[in-house]
Amino acid sequence: MTADDNRRVLTYLREHSPSMVADLKRFIALESPTTNKAAVDALGKALAEELRGLGGAVEVLPKAEVGDVLRARWNPGEGGVLIMSHMDTVWAIGTVAGRPTRIDGDRLYGVGAMDMKGGIVIALWALRALRALELFPRGPISYQLNSDEETGSKHSSAEIESEALAHNVVFVTEPPQDGAYKTQRKGVSQYTITAKGRAAHSGADHERGVNAIEEIAHQVIAVEAMTDYTIGTTANVGVISGGTRANVVPAEAKVEINVRAWTRVNQQAIHEKMMSLRAVHPEAEIAVDGGVGVPPMERTAEIAALFKRAQTLAAEMGIALEEGRTGGGSDGNKTAALGVPTLDGMGMVGEGGHAVGEYGEISSLPERAAIMAAMLREPL
Repeated sequence: MTADDNRRVLTYLREHSPSMVADLKRFIALESPTTNKAAVDALGKALAEELRGLGGAVEVLPKAEVGDVLRARWNPGEGGVLIMSHMDTVWAIGTVAGRPTRIDGDRLYGVGAMDMKGGIVIALWALRALRALELFPRGPISYQLNSDEETGSKHSSAEIESEALAHNVVFVTEPPQDGAYKTQRKGVSQYTITAKGRAAHSGADHERGVNAIEEIAHQVIAVEAMTDYTIGTTANVGVISGGTRANVVPAEAKVEINVRAWTRVNQQAIHEKMMSLRAVHPEAEIAVDGGVGVPPMERTAEIAALFKRAQTLAAEMGIALEEGRTGGGSDGNKTAALGVPTLDGMGMVGEGGHAVGEYGEISSLPERAAIMAAMLREPL
């Protein structure tokens, strides 16, 4: 596709920006919290109709506990491009009624606007523009919409991995990092440490007790000391609990820990440290459970090349595009870990994901859709 073709796509999308905004409002109104299967499926039904209207061969992959996974294909065959989005949000049903969608200048404030219903709009309109201008690629394109990304894609992982392995590259429509496409994400590990001691009366028999909270305090200090900002590894004790009454030496205490790391090497190193923890008090016991949850999305030469291609195509359309990274995880972590070159953050520019003030920048919808369209034609 020539630079002139790319500019034609951008012009088309800017002309249809009001329709893109209308679609975004419609999808926001279809609230889709991860934990409400019926709600996610209702959004999926609406999106399936959109995909069929774009000529996609649509499959609905049933899920018992969460929303069904949605998949569409064009020009089926080996390799090609996989676009990946997620339909679920962190917001409960009824949030939209209390916080209606509104526009203030270039900002559209709405529940899940940026994370990531704006990303879905971008993918749909990239495909629509290519079809309308008779520029649709001849190679295989698939679009998969997952249903439980906000809780780690536990139920969608098998479909994510199998579909990624069947393609040459993956584009993820998560929101960008301060406008920048993401070529690197931290991996995530989760741990629970349980300390067991011995209960006793805090006044009459204190010396016979073994204080589990005291033991867990030693472990908290040890875990927090594993944080190393020089390599970007963090170990965060986020939840602590224990004891029954103030006048009882506590027999049990527990902490929950979230670990983030940029590389698999560093993720494994801190895992080994976690699993080597031992009780400090000679009569206390500790148990460490958990492990690596999501591997890092490491910046490989192939991922860097994907970004460079996107940056070049964007520049031809007069759009500045920067490269970034984030400590948060996405489905892109899973696909990149399989060795499939993955470009993330291709969604709607904005701020405030998972926050009350979440908004997306309206002007970014046609621009990011135009870059997506160009990349679907010429990813490498």
